[in-house]
Amino acid sequence: MNQKDEFLIEDEDDEKTIEFIKNYLPQDLKGKFSDDELYYFLDVIVDYYSTSGCLDVEPDEDGYINIDQDEIVNYIVAEAKKDQMGEYDPEEILFVVQGEMEYGNSIGQID
Repeated sequence: MNQKDEFLIEDEDDEKTIEFIKNYLPQDLKGKFSDDELYYFLDVIVDYYSTSGCLDVEPDEDGYINIDQDEIVNYIVAEAKKDQMGEYDPEEILFVVQGEMEYGNSIGQID
């Protein structure tokens, strides 16, 4: 598979992830975040996974890796402020993080 095909697959997966998150959000948060913000959050979540080392730890006896959602939320809030994207309520961002994780679970990416 060439690099262009890989980017197209990643873009398609990102679109599906964003749609899942938008449907996952509670009613009072639907429409709160723009697609651009959700793509930004998704990029920051991926950055967190790749830089934090959380995916490099050994799974527990049941095959699970403990990922602290609060740490991801705090990372997003801090990065968004640093990148001048705005200030976000951690309680609202938690739903975005949970939605991303639920999408991963729904496609068998995360157990």
